[in-house]
Amino acid sequence: MTHTMTLCATCALGQGDFVSRLALPEYTVQMTECMSGCAKPSTIAFRASGKTAYLFGQITVDDLPDLIAFATAYLSSPDGTFADARIFGALRHKALARIPG
Repeated sequence: MTHTMTLCATCALGQGDFVSRLALPEYTVQMTECMSGCAKPSTIAFRASGKTAYLFGQITVDDLPDLIAFATAYLSSPDGTFADARIFGALRHKALARIPG
């Protein structure tokens, strides 16, 4: 199963080297033009076939540890759902959307 992180190329974090700091061997990390999260930039999405997808906004460089922790937990989740949002760390307050798989 392919897991993908998509970072908005239009947002501030998409303009620098942040995408290279997200690199995990189990993920395809890609950039895309505007993800329509302009009211809460920078935005990043996590997706995998058959799993719930997540869109986070207001992401800063300081969120990198929580993004890595979330990415690791997401890999382990069979359907992309979690019984307790506290594993998201500060990301639980930055979730813009959760899209059923």
